[in-house]
Amino acid sequence: MGERTNLRRGYYFEEFEVGQKIISAGRTITESDIVWFAGLSGDYTQIHTDAEFSKNTLVGQRIAHGMLVLSEAVGLAMRTGVLEGTVIVFREITSWKFIKPVFIGDTITVTLTVREKKAIPRLKGGLVDIEAEVVNQTDDTVMKGIWSVLIASRLK
Repeated sequence: MGERTNLRRGYYFEEFEVGQKIISAGRTITESDIVWFAGLSGDYTQIHTDAEFSKNTLVGQRIAHGMLVLSEAVGLAMRTGVLEGTVIVFREITSWKFIKPVFIGDTITVTLTVREKKAIPRLKGGLVDIEAEVVNQTDDTVMKGIWSVLIASRLK
């Protein structure tokens, strides 16, 4: 069972345990999010921005940018508080898969599962590999992969 509420802020490297699960709050993807992200990124691809065009696509409606949803997932992970103030650097994203589309009005959550830890004393911390699984309101996995994050050690 994953943790959801009353998480202490800023877990140090030593406090992460392999197999530990942390579940974020939810966030609903809005049309404003898509418009804002298109403007920020310059990605005005029609499947995201043109409702009439999107009616004739495989999914039949506009979808959120995959990178928008990934960005929101990172934000939801940060909202859990466990990475607050202890992240040294977000190092790598590996084996990321975009599995299902996210539509306007979908609510996503992210489950973080600690997969591996490696102490790096010379950097005063350690590398934590976290599997991030993003699900929608019907519990369908929409994307997932591994984030490698360098976390500060409590032991200086």
